[in-house]
Amino acid sequence: MIKSLGRLLLGAIFISGGANTFINPDQRAVKVAKAGIPQAREATILNGATMVVAGTALSLGIAPKLAATALIATLIPTTFVGHPFWQEETPANRANQQIHFLKNMAMLGGLLFVLTDKDK
Repeated sequence: MIKSLGRLLLGAIFISGGANTFINPDQRAVKVAKAGIPQAREATILNGATMVVAGTALSLGIAPKLAATALIATLIPTTFVGHPFWQEETPANRANQQIHFLKNMAMLGGLLFVLTDKDK
């Protein structure tokens, strides 16, 4: 039961963030384009859709290792493109982006735990 709750809670942030990205991709697509990723808007929408599908699968315990792998694949570029705290000039912006960067690293840690689970 605790593993199920953990997967549900971990998946929820990907469902929420992915849905927001899928529905409103334009602001994020600007950052993606600045990072040199081609077809930035389409890549952003695909990233959001992947987060929703994989986050839902993880939350429901459907192929959790596959879902975690897909989420890792979306989370790494999202973190480095979306939260480059080292590029921020003001201390407040740097601190804000660093918090988001570290939050994403914590989510990555949770996904790694899913990958190491012996049950599924």
